[in-house]
Amino acid sequence: MATKILIPTPLRPYTDKKDAVDADGTTVGELLADLTRKHAGLKAHLYNDQGKLRSFVNVYVNDEDIRYLQKEQTPVSPADTVSIIPSVAGGVDKAEKGYGPSSTSAVAEKGSYPFSRSVEELPQLTNDEVKRYSRHLIMPEVGMDGQRRLKAGSVLCIGAGGLGSPAALYLAAAGVGRIGVVDFDTVDYSNLQRQIIHGTPDVGRSKLASAKDRLNAINPHVDVQTYEVALSSENALKLFEPYDVILDGTDNFPTRYLTNDACVLMGKPNAYGSIFRFEGQASVFATKEGPCYRCLYPEPPPPGLVPSCAEGGVLGVLPGVIGVIQATEAIKLILGSGQPLIGRLLLYDALQMRFRELKLRRDPECPICGDHPTIHALIDYDQFCGVVPAQTQHATTGVPEITVEELKAKMDRGDDFFLLDVREPNEYQICKIQGAKLIPLGEVSQRTGELDRDRDLIVHCKMGARSAKAVSLLQERGFTRARNLKGGILEWIDKVDRTQSKY
Repeated sequence: MATKILIPTPLRPYTDKKDAVDADGTTVGELLADLTRKHAGLKAHLYNDQGKLRSFVNVYVNDEDIRYLQKEQTPVSPADTVSIIPSVAGGVDKAEKGYGPSSTSAVAEKGSYPFSRSVEELPQLTNDEVKRYSRHLIMPEVGMDGQRRLKAGSVLCIGAGGLGSPAALYLAAAGVGRIGVVDFDTVDYSNLQRQIIHGTPDVGRSKLASAKDRLNAINPHVDVQTYEVALSSENALKLFEPYDVILDGTDNFPTRYLTNDACVLMGKPNAYGSIFRFEGQASVFATKEGPCYRCLYPEPPPPGLVPSCAEGGVLGVLPGVIGVIQATEAIKLILGSGQPLIGRLLLYDALQMRFRELKLRRDPECPICGDHPTIHALIDYDQFCGVVPAQTQHATTGVPEITVEELKAKMDRGDDFFLLDVREPNEYQICKIQGAKLIPLGEVSQRTGELDRDRDLIVHCKMGARSAKAVSLLQERGFTRARNLKGGILEWIDKVDRTQSKY
């Protein structure tokens, strides 16, 4: 009998959109081999060029990571459930600026739980605060002393976006004494579907200004500190230093690894969350005995391999669920109550309305939190994650490009070419370039027979990342005249056809 393999949302385009696939085999390695035979598009996502399982893709048998069992030789039976857990960026396709090697080395004792403030050191509550927090005060798990701990506590939220919005709102409402927010973006209409700290009148405003106004309106007793900077190797340690807990609401891999490493070096717990479409993850990293983010994902995926929320979308309420879980974990850490998500990865599937929990372990070989760490200072995280500056991206990838102006000129001249749209059908319904044929990226490798190798082939997506990936794939299949539309359909709308809606 076959064993069921659960497929995460980012990989479902390669399994005909199935969320579970049966595969045959008596070991994990045999199951994955059968899976990639049946669904060839998965192979590049699961294995590297040397045929090794990628380090940013974890495989679990039931709730155990195979790295701590027998790896790919781990035996399986039809009664087992195998899960593929890839790393998720969890935000928009916009890399933060400002990374670089740090000249600062700061190694602190790893953080402890709970925080060791004596009752005598805690601030008193005012009469107004007693009224405000009365539902906390009558809970034995919080009480007066616990609320005073929250008042003395502090949380730094990295980002005022999808995850940071609900987290900061509930931290403020709960009475966490000092809340810091790091962001440098402005509010856009596309943010309002999920970033509930902002409203329609805030469009065009600084996210920090909008967030501070909202948090102060919720609770004027909370000290809200804002930092309108891009988090970088040069400023992370200084920004993190005054805070008890760091809440990771970031949206790209360089910032995730930077946040993790700074937390480990400074002994600050990292309340982690990530989101994509209908799925979310949450955990607590970088505590004294627990794992860090690198223990779960030792290396980042290559740029463009993992779709972002800007490409794949996200259910508006999903970051609310995950962000509130992050806020809950931060509050528990400050209170010293309950069992935080240390050594546990919580998975949430909104479509199935199902929570699952997987075990995490601290890796003794981890380069930053292991027994013999090799990372003692913050590094260049753009370089570590393979992020290429825009001006050198074409030269590095080797993918030929065409601008939207050049495409328009070809259309006006009546040139012979084929225009391929590799977005999803629901995106195609929003806006389209006249004459384009839709073949979603996950189907391109199976539908090359519908394309002509002897014609100029121009490929586009929303912003250019997925189409660049498609061009690389097509070039490998002999489509030497394939080119990527730089900037995708969004740039086409900006510069050529302003009558269409952007998304």
